[in-house]
Amino acid sequence: MSEARYAEPVRVAVLGFGEAGIEFAADLVAAEADVRGFDPEVAAPHGVRQRVDDADAVRDAELVFSLTTAAEAEAALRDCLPRLRAGTLWAEANTSAPAAKARLAALAQTRGVDLVDVAIMAPVPGSGLRTPMCVSGSAAARFAAVMDALGVVVEAIHGPVGAASSRKLLRSVVYKGLAAAVVEALAGAEAAGCADWFREHMTTEFPKFDAHTMERLVRGTYTHAARRTEEMDAAAQQLADLGVRPRIATATRDALRAIADGEPRHTGEGQC
Repeated sequence: MSEARYAEPVRVAVLGFGEAGIEFAADLVAAEADVRGFDPEVAAPHGVRQRVDDADAVRDAELVFSLTTAAEAEAALRDCLPRLRAGTLWAEANTSAPAAKARLAALAQTRGVDLVDVAIMAPVPGSGLRTPMCVSGSAAARFAAVMDALGVVVEAIHGPVGAASSRKLLRSVVYKGLAAAVVEALAGAEAAGCADWFREHMTTEFPKFDAHTMERLVRGTYTHAARRTEEMDAAAQQLADLGVRPRIATATRDALRAIADGEPRHTGEGQC
């Protein structure tokens, strides 16, 4: 990250020193921001001003990074609202549904606070503020400019609060679903005594994924849904016989069955 370019250090509050918050806070300090923060269970990292609670942390901040949890995000914002100054940027970086982010933005606006939807698009450990992020909302360009002044590149995308989260969650369907599928299949491979083969096979298959693979997966799913339903039914039965509960396999079977039965393919436009 490059040297900060503010005449005075930008005042940043970090709420939550979990996996992302602690690295973001440390990198903000390294970028010469004036950082304060709070977490009820974790002490502030070196260089960060320890505050007594969330509201105390944001009282003099120009930018707030909300990195609590999605379940705690609204409570954190409500607790902080009385201490926030009009014009403060609230970077809502917890992973939640677009509609939930939009509700928080409306709540923030009751105090003149500009909430932006920040989507962290890759694992944070080891990358910190260099982790790819995209942001949406009416103040997205301003947030991107603040981060740029700290030497951090953020992609500002067109659209309201919720647009950035929409992209992240679509990606999550694949990556988290894939991770769950790998865990389930590996458990089956271990039970079947072929775990080493399975690991090696997967590591050679994944690098082949390209645009052609993407099209083949989609087209093949709709063309061969009936046959693949039977295949996944057999896969689920094998896992069950091996003593592994086939959650992902049965969910895949049921999704394929719905397609085979003529479930319409969605072609409408949405926010992304």
